[in-house]
Amino acid sequence: MNSFSKAMILAATGVRHADLVLEDAYLFNAFTVSWDVGSLAIKDGTILGIGDYEGKKTRDCSGQYIVPGLFDAHVHIESSLLTPPEYARLVARHGTTTVIADPHEIANVAGIKGIEYMLAARKNAAIDIQYMLPSCVPATPADVGGAVLEAKDLRRFIGKDGILGLGEMMNVPGVLTADHAIADKLALSSIRNGHAPGLTGKLLNAYILAGLQSDHECTTRAEAEEKLKNGMYIYIREGSTEKNIEALIPLVTPATVSRCSFATDDCHADLLMEDGHIDRCIRKAVACGLSPELAIRMATLSPAERFGLTDRGALAPGRRADLCIVDDPEKFTVREVFFKGTNVSAAPPSRQAAFPPTVRCPLPGKKTIRITGRGMARVIGLVPDQIVTESLRYECNGDDIPDLDRDILKVVVCNRYLDLPWGIGLVHGFGFRDGAIACSISHDAHNIVAVGTSDDAIRNAIHEVIRAQGAMVAILGTDISVLPLGCAGLMSTLPYEDVVRKQKDLQKVTNRMGGIDNPFMYLSFLALTVIPSLRITDRGVFDCTTFRDVPLFIA
Repeated sequence: MNSFSKAMILAATGVRHADLVLEDAYLFNAFTVSWDVGSLAIKDGTILGIGDYEGKKTRDCSGQYIVPGLFDAHVHIESSLLTPPEYARLVARHGTTTVIADPHEIANVAGIKGIEYMLAARKNAAIDIQYMLPSCVPATPADVGGAVLEAKDLRRFIGKDGILGLGEMMNVPGVLTADHAIADKLALSSIRNGHAPGLTGKLLNAYILAGLQSDHECTTRAEAEEKLKNGMYIYIREGSTEKNIEALIPLVTPATVSRCSFATDDCHADLLMEDGHIDRCIRKAVACGLSPELAIRMATLSPAERFGLTDRGALAPGRRADLCIVDDPEKFTVREVFFKGTNVSAAPPSRQAAFPPTVRCPLPGKKTIRITGRGMARVIGLVPDQIVTESLRYECNGDDIPDLDRDILKVVVCNRYLDLPWGIGLVHGFGFRDGAIACSISHDAHNIVAVGTSDDAIRNAIHEVIRAQGAMVAILGTDISVLPLGCAGLMSTLPYEDVVRKQKDLQKVTNRMGGIDNPFMYLSFLALTVIPSLRITDRGVFDCTTFRDVPLFIA
């Protein structure tokens, strides 16, 4: 933003009127992490400064608090189930004016066309969406998704408006073996996000030495402290299933706050609508003992500086007039939101065109998903409020699955792009007593994944996903609930209010099944081969600690 013009200079000096003056508010100073009392002047979407200004419009903000617009330092918009304009409309209500998004979900489905779709969709958004180029498509060399993106494919996007840098580098083995293809991707940009869950010691040193600058996968304070001390930016994550604020917020002090930001990574629309976005993270951090001032700094200037976005993040002269008005920083309830000086608190709905079909697999036959064999089996163990899993061992007989007494269910993965054999595994932790769920969202290849209490229910749920060309499906007896995901099998083309209503319908069915909250979010991560410990892919069981496919039954 270039605000150096005669008209702007005259307005900043007070010779000309501002467009809007917000008078007598408590103004958050992100540089000193403190509050000032004064009037904020705005012209042409830019902050002129704080002082005794006259405006074409004035507003008495006595007793109210004004803070810079909030940032999400790392998010996958596709995981909200919403298209970018609808996602922006929803999070704008909660004070967010900038998100740093990684479109690797749709890139894994549709490659370059997916990235181009997301870039085009940002132009209609109520907030600013900046993208990091997806660095791992596919997530691992063994994964078979809808696309493969090399450095030469990504290079065309460098320098385009809306592209900030290189997204999370999940291929840790490739970094640590100095893979040439990884080196070519790292050379694309000087801004690079990392992804290194559990990495420590000399291996962490090597990962950072390669040029990776941040991490959002920390789950313990010790892990985050080691990475912070070695120069990494830490994004403290609080999503639908990944809840890390309570464990990590003691890391944040006046000395470290400039290196710490909030990230939501994966949040469904219902959580965003009902509980909030980064405003929710601020409230949670304050409830865990962090001062409101440090929490607001984390949500504003810290991510702005990390990504070199010097035109925002503070209420200062020449910065973009992205701000929110709140009644009380302790409770942090957002009342109004301005983006480039315009109130976006109630942006109108938008509708997006459906994406070209991406589901090309047949329905599996009954025999193809039968488990034959018995013995000591590898079982994926869900971990509440986390996306990591446990590698469990149970003595099992394939003919006795599902084993409801021990909560061992069958999980099935189908390659949605090709007619290939199905991957079959076992999972503990869903707690279902009846029925099945299936989804076309399964990070990162986004094949169809299903879990249930009978083969018939699993196949019926998968059939509904295929029929809808992507969906979230819950089946309990004759009751079927479907949320169609017409955009690449990842996002709905509906307004967010309608998406949330359909989510609630799904939840009514899954509640009657019994079991874990947010089952679809856990289901969507079961195939993510870059997060420890045990996973399931269209090839079968995958051990993330050894980075290889392993048999279901241990020899």
